[in-house]
Amino acid sequence: MTTLTASPSRPADSSYAVAATLVAVVLFLVGWGVLHRGFFAHHPIVDTPVYENYGAAMDSGRVPYRDFALEYPPGALPVFVLPALGGASSETFRARFEALMALLGEVMIVSVAIALVALGAGRRWLLAGLGFVALAPLALGPVVLSRFDLWPAALTAVALAAIVSGRLRLGHVALGAAVAAKLYPAVLIPIALVYVWRQRGRRDAFVCAGLLLAVVLLGFVPFLVLAPHGLWDSLWNQASRPLQIESLGAGILLVSHHVFGTGVTMESSHGSQNLAGTVPDAFAVAQALLQASAVIAVWILFARGPATRTRLLYASAAALVTFVALGKVLSPQFLIWLIPVIPLLRRRRGLTAAAMLAAALVLTQLWFPYRYWELALHFGTLESWLVLVRDLVLVVLLAVVVRGLVDRDPERLAASRSA
Repeated sequence: MTTLTASPSRPADSSYAVAATLVAVVLFLVGWGVLHRGFFAHHPIVDTPVYENYGAAMDSGRVPYRDFALEYPPGALPVFVLPALGGASSETFRARFEALMALLGEVMIVSVAIALVALGAGRRWLLAGLGFVALAPLALGPVVLSRFDLWPAALTAVALAAIVSGRLRLGHVALGAAVAAKLYPAVLIPIALVYVWRQRGRRDAFVCAGLLLAVVLLGFVPFLVLAPHGLWDSLWNQASRPLQIESLGAGILLVSHHVFGTGVTMESSHGSQNLAGTVPDAFAVAQALLQASAVIAVWILFARGPATRTRLLYASAAALVTFVALGKVLSPQFLIWLIPVIPLLRRRRGLTAAAMLAAALVLTQLWFPYRYWELALHFGTLESWLVLVRDLVLVVLLAVVVRGLVDRDPERLAASRSA
């Protein structure tokens, strides 16, 4: 693999990188504490009671998917059961769960630091990238405290850090664990395997694919044996969700309701508030098809060019942003998935992408959770516009990262010359 300096400035030395990482961890923890104070604590909308029920059921010996239903894949179970051990009270569960999420946030920061050092990041890029990850939860708001998405996000960060550092097998093991935890990192699998095939050859690609598959099967197979119908119902429940009220299609329909007077109807199901009716259902199908087509297009675009680390990261960002921005469901916590990836993008395009993501995080917090019920129950005008603007910012972010994937960069030029 060609090794190049990833920024115009001199690469940061190890002692500086360690110091910067420690500062970022402290900054993250300070922000985590702030999220428990003042207006951040107003009007909470939390999922921890749901997780507590799952954890308490497992702590009492009940088998997931067989003895009780849940909507998440098997790799999510550890973060539900660990805080519940010993018959924990609701307050103890909440405190343990938040501490676990804070720890995973720190893992995410360390993983981003490792990746940036491997990329040869200069001091400015290192500080900016780590600062972004440390402060992003504060920009998104208290939703990070009560959702488990830092678990798959941290695993994804570990996977990317390992891959760009040349530890390809470890990276695919971590990627398999991320997929088992929340499925969405599966959009990175073809990109990662093409990268290995081009860098190390077919044999290593098959080995990495085997390791990844083994980890996924380790999570799923026990429940396929014990409760196949329950596991299938869990997966189908996610795949069959209607047009969620914060998605791009819903934003268009909500603004159309205010501008043109078109009718909209909200219906609660699948654990979320959704738009119901023929038109929203058509939007949901169209977005699902667009999302799948766009992700496949990103895979093809990456496969047709050089397998450099820069293109690997831009393709990974493009696949994830596509999955989030174009999906028929766009819950606020989905933005957590993008936090450890965008800071790894080099040059001015990377800075632009980070600015777009920061804007999307802040725009999300402007209505969630404080004004969410005004949006869901009354289709508030301000909230409807905020949803659409946030979703359009994510579309712009997608355009930025796709452009970075096709753009020419120093690493790609070097790879072309050496071919």
